[in-house]
Formats: sequence, structure tokens, C-alpha cells
Amino acid sequence: MTEKPAHQPIFLFRPPHRCPNAHSTTPPGPAGRPVDAVVNNAGGYLGGDTGTLAGVAAHWRANLDANVLTAVLLTEALRPVLRRPGGRVILLSSIAAQRGGGGAYSAAKAALHGWAYDLAAQLGPEQITVNVVSPGYVAETEFFGDRMTPEGHAKRVAATLVGRAGVPDDIAGAVRYLAGPDAGYVTGQVLGVNGGSVLGR
Repeated sequence: MTEKPAHQPIFLFRPPHRCPNAHSTTPPGPAGRPVDAVVNNAGGYLGGDTGTLAGVAAHWRANLDANVLTAVLLTEALRPVLRRPGGRVILLSSIAAQRGGGGAYSAAKAALHGWAYDLAAQLGPEQITVNVVSPGYVAETEFFGDRMTPEGHAKRVAATLVGRAGVPDDIAGAVRYLAGPDAGYVTGQVLGVNGGSVLGR
């Protein structure tokens, strides 16, 4: 006879790419069951016409909506049903938040760090942890689209200490650790998964 798990391990919700209206972004709840972990992995670099002030404003708002508000609204929607104790909130940032180079995208990802610190302080007394995973260059994803050149790839690999690009499993492993029981004493941290191209501080 196979034992049934005591509870569902993780519920995943995919938020909309942009969240212009808070009233339309609350996902359905998991039928009365607590949520073990919220992994905020929506976002990306959004370009735009920055030749005018209106264009600059639209570009920045689009990146903040895609990278910050998606995480804030999803987390706030599920905050009441996070498992207590033992819930996990994980935010996906970027190496661009730590070393710059991405303009509005860098700023948006960096905003997640400050919010994570506040959220960790708020939820810590309920034994809910909040952490950030900050990936470096990861090949085999859609992030760069057709913008990555062989020269760009080689430059990013050369900037690491381990001499290789990251792969999606590197990031998944970090998320799996932070979402699991062994990370119950880890909160308010930014975990860089970048092959040493940006050193910890």
C-alpha cells in the first residue's frame, strides 16, 4: 500500500505578463489547501522606444510591471494561504541587478531585493522564509532570443570563475533548495547563481 503525502508539495500559478489592474490578477486559490512555496519567475527585459520622455516612461513602467508588479501581486494574493509555519517565497532576480548594465531591467530586478528584505522581516515571525535567486548568464533559454552572438557568449563565459555558462538546472537546483525543508533557517538572502562572475557580498 502506497502512502499518500500529507499535503500537496507546491502549487504553481503563472501570473499575467503585465499587471495593469490589481483587480484582475488574483489567481484562484488551491481549494482550501495551504501553499508551500511561491516561486516568482515571471518577467524579462522589455525594450521600447526611449527617444521621448513619454517613451522612457512607458519603457520603465513596462519593465517594472513585468518584473516587480507580477511578483508583488502574485505573492500578496497568495500570502494569506501560505503554509504557517514553513511557507516559502522565492523571487527570481538577475545578475543585472547586482552589476547594472540593463537600465530599467536592472533597476526593476534590484527592486525585488529591497522588497524581499522587507517581506522576510514581515513573514519571519510566522516561520515563512523569503529569498532571492539571482542568476548569471544561463544558456539554453529564450531570454536573449536571437540577440546572443558567439562573441557575447564567449565574453560571458570568460567572466565566470568556472569557465562555463549556466544551464537551467543550475537555477532550478537553487530554487529547489530554498523551497525545501533544509532552507528553513535561510531568509532575507540573495543567492547568486552565476559561476563566480559576481562575487558575494
